[in-house]
Amino acid sequence: MKVLVTGASGVLGSSVVRALIDGGDEVTTLQRRPSGVESARDVLGSVTEDDAVARAMAGQAAVIHLAAKVSMAGDARDFERVNIDGTRSVLDAARSAGVTRFVHISSPSVAHSGTSLVGAPAENADPASARGEYARTKGEGELLALKASSDEFPVLVLRPHLVWGPGDTQLTERIIVRSRQGRMPILGSGAALVDTLYLSNAVDAMIAALDAVTRVHGEALVVTNGEPRPIAEFIERLALAGGARKLRLRLPVRLALAAGTTVDTVWNLREHDDEPPLTRFLAEQMSTAHWFDQRRTREVLKWEPAVSFAAGMEAVARHYGR
Repeated sequence: MKVLVTGASGVLGSSVVRALIDGGDEVTTLQRRPSGVESARDVLGSVTEDDAVARAMAGQAAVIHLAAKVSMAGDARDFERVNIDGTRSVLDAARSAGVTRFVHISSPSVAHSGTSLVGAPAENADPASARGEYARTKGEGELLALKASSDEFPVLVLRPHLVWGPGDTQLTERIIVRSRQGRMPILGSGAALVDTLYLSNAVDAMIAALDAVTRVHGEALVVTNGEPRPIAEFIERLALAGGARKLRLRLPVRLALAAGTTVDTVWNLREHDDEPPLTRFLAEQMSTAHWFDQRRTREVLKWEPAVSFAAGMEAVARHYGR
């Protein structure tokens, strides 16, 4: 097929592009900088630019929409332009171009209101109660995608949960770098169970979704490894695999929540080049359980994670020369 992948300059997006090309598909990418993938046709631009979206979309049969503004802080308008208006632009262009398979990549945070999720299904996105601008606007974008779904234009939404692995800069690198600097805390007991998703398993699930959307559409699916671990174990094993020492910094949950709330209030008052050290959303994520029932996901996608949690940690350790 001819497949458009938006947001392919990151490790996850570029890995999806490579997998599609390896499978024989003809891939176009849309993002602000080159994807770096040989044999891919790069259209440089943003999902906020209608002309760039139209050029990238022409002649495509399928779309995997990964592009998003991902951050724990920032101007609400920036999130809205990319995650809501950009998604609307990609959906409109896809329908006009006659695309017949659309996979929208969302996040479990769109349905997370700060309380524990234990064996939870993929509940409906709720932007009004989502924590932070990223989750709110991703929720709005997901609702647009699901509303657009029809028999003629089938849309399937995937919510990968905490993707990690070699080369990942969004989660893996941040945990490892902060752990090496002694700035990575464990909140409370660290016993809250959290499920995650190894990088190559996320790629495989997105490829599987291109086939699944012809059978099932108008639905959101959370995607994980299906191996919940205590949050402290996940963070510590990732830190050790990356060359950090065993973590010693511990913070009471109440203190972390209060500090995160303060950061939310003051962080955007000044320009910053980096991410805030803590937010209310991050403190909640690190102190509450969030793992999900994977039966519906695996039934629809006809997919099983090929790389286990333990094997993924070994791969990270090899990547960092441990």
